[in-house]
Amino acid sequence: MFKQNLAQLLEELKSNKKYKDQIVYWHEMEAVEAKTKAFPVGMNDRIKEGLKRRSIYELYTHQSSAFELAVAKENLVAVTPTASGKTLCYNLPVLQQITEDKESRALYLFPTKALAQDQKSELNEFITEMDINVKCFTYDGDTAPNIRQAVRTAGHVVITNPDMLHSAILPHHTKWVAFFENLKYVIIDELHTYRGVFGSHVANVIRRLKRIAAYYGSHPTFICTSATIANPKELAEELTGEPMRLIDNNGAPRGKKHFIFYNPPVVNQALNIRKSATVEVNELAKLFLENKIQTIVFARSRVRVEIILSHLQELTKKQLGPQSIRGYRGGYLPKQRREIERGLRQGEILGVVSTNALELGVDIGQLQVCVMTGYPGSIASAWQQAGRAGRRQHESAIIMVANSTPIDQYVIQHPDFFFEKSPESARINPDNLVILVDHLKCAAYELPFKRGDTFDGVEIEEILEFLAEEHVLHHRVDKWYWMNDAFPAHGISLRSASQENVVIIDQSDVAHPTVIGEMDRFSAMTLLHDEAIYLHQGVQYQVEYLDWDEKKAFVREVAVEYFTDANLAVQLRVLEEDDHKSSSYTKVSFGDVMVNAKATLFKKIRLSTFENIGSGPIHLPEEELHTNAMWLSFSDEIAHEFVDEPLDQALIGLAHLFQHVAPVFVMCDRSDLHVIPQMKAEHSEAPTIFMYDRYPGGIGLAKEVYRHIDLILENVKQLLSSCSCQDGCPACVGASSEFTGNVKQVVYKLIRLLQRREEHGVKGKA
Repeated sequence: MFKQNLAQLLEELKSNKKYKDQIVYWHEMEAVEAKTKAFPVGMNDRIKEGLKRRSIYELYTHQSSAFELAVAKENLVAVTPTASGKTLCYNLPVLQQITEDKESRALYLFPTKALAQDQKSELNEFITEMDINVKCFTYDGDTAPNIRQAVRTAGHVVITNPDMLHSAILPHHTKWVAFFENLKYVIIDELHTYRGVFGSHVANVIRRLKRIAAYYGSHPTFICTSATIANPKELAEELTGEPMRLIDNNGAPRGKKHFIFYNPPVVNQALNIRKSATVEVNELAKLFLENKIQTIVFARSRVRVEIILSHLQELTKKQLGPQSIRGYRGGYLPKQRREIERGLRQGEILGVVSTNALELGVDIGQLQVCVMTGYPGSIASAWQQAGRAGRRQHESAIIMVANSTPIDQYVIQHPDFFFEKSPESARINPDNLVILVDHLKCAAYELPFKRGDTFDGVEIEEILEFLAEEHVLHHRVDKWYWMNDAFPAHGISLRSASQENVVIIDQSDVAHPTVIGEMDRFSAMTLLHDEAIYLHQGVQYQVEYLDWDEKKAFVREVAVEYFTDANLAVQLRVLEEDDHKSSSYTKVSFGDVMVNAKATLFKKIRLSTFENIGSGPIHLPEEELHTNAMWLSFSDEIAHEFVDEPLDQALIGLAHLFQHVAPVFVMCDRSDLHVIPQMKAEHSEAPTIFMYDRYPGGIGLAKEVYRHIDLILENVKQLLSSCSCQDGCPACVGASSEFTGNVKQVVYKLIRLLQRREEHGVKGKA
């Protein structure tokens, strides 16, 4: 069969009626030349030689600026696109320091193990070419115990992740004395991933790191690198507690890129339902893969990754064989992930279907095409995924295939929103009381607190006294000591809202059960209940038994024509209102709530047609969550306005729109912020829409929505009016069995009444 190259395939997309009618927007980004500077004067000759051996004779402008600031011991954050050579921004100053002082040490922090492994091999290759004696080690859960001693005493560069720093390095700092005494640099890569819950935890881990470094007499310089977000300097300063210098003069070249917005055809005119994005993605990916063009497909969820993977392997197994297309996501074990990364770099694997695990800077070589299943949820994330194609200055194509969801349809029909709006801000809240108290326990275990001490500037005496009253700390002569046998860091997970994960055990071979992955408790309620179909590497497993107390899910391999989807019933009580602004029609409030969630039943959905073919109950205990929320309460006047129209349907429709629009503004996953409409709220008996943080104690998401509610409401209104349906559809107000008549009009009326708040003047809480 005659193979076509990328240019010919792009031409086919433009001319073939099957594709061209679905292409809403075609954005071409021209190639950009490199901007370079000569090697800095003070740079060590061996480093220069090493660079020349890699055919690097000059530095890009951003690399040169970073070197000069870092050598002058200034904290910096470098913001450049994917594949712009940002590793040299920190490797060069670190190696320069080690050549000047053999005892110097550096700590590299990467959000994932895969990235750490990748950077280690790159740094070691460079060290070999420089021909100097620099020991560089990774220190993570996979590091063998007999090597750990060598890492602690001899490692010039220790590459790890925040989880290991939190639970294995800081609590045992007495074994790392030589390292902490000589710590000169701390590198934080992929800064933009440290947001929300994870970022708030890591900011506290950094506070503990600085406290221990100061105890051993060192004050390291921080070098951060980040993909494009709106507030990199602010985020770096919040995360490290240090003033930062921003470097954004990117000098890296870029090949020509085609950014294509693709909207699947409408299959149901009345409901404005479009053909499934998954089906279209399969078609497009098959077109490129059959022509042996390396392609990456991104999907939003683990389940979606596995569905696309099994379809693609089925479509191309005759031409390519099943092993040439692989899946890549968080639940896989490290060995599988390394093998996939290597296969991509060497070109043995032609296609990869991934969640955002591959959004980060893992080096996977030259991919020419990136296909996104839906809008990834933030502009920053979309550019990260797009950066995966054309990493080596060649022509590349990015195709974003829209889902029927409101935000996808809004983005695809407003390309200017995507190409001209600055990316979102990343938010963290290091002083969240739940998180702060957890890390103060860890810090007290590491070193006792003295009276008058702060936690990197945060006043903590009241909390220490509270912990002493609870018999967690022991107060003696102006000092607070840890007084428990247990080890605090082990009980605290940096990644998820719940403290323990559920382990997934495959018992297809009864004699040899194997662990194939793990999942956090909140997700397990809806994805690992009894009889759920769990997908892993494109293979279907049925959950035979979920042992909730022991946190184990026992699964067995099956081959069925359906997947499962579970319902979560949520009850919500207001505990305290901290702030509000009210008008004649509405009251917008912010405060503390208690959420009780219970998985109730699951549906079986056919893989090929997505129709419901059965259901069953879920028997799991209720989970409780104390968190922050903002809520919109509607007054009696609104009820009078809706005498002839269904107010309950308007609430459900508006809540659906909020669920899609609000996360975009606060830069979080849709699952981090939940929206619940209630016709009669328990605390006020008024119709209310709640939005709450799905994390104990809250991380500032609901507060951010509270602050920007007018702006979010305006965007909800735009989204509703730009939808081409008549009466409301899944792409705007959602699909509910309770909807009758023109729901779109009713929701629109409710939004207009809400927006009258501004015209009538808003009264705030004194």
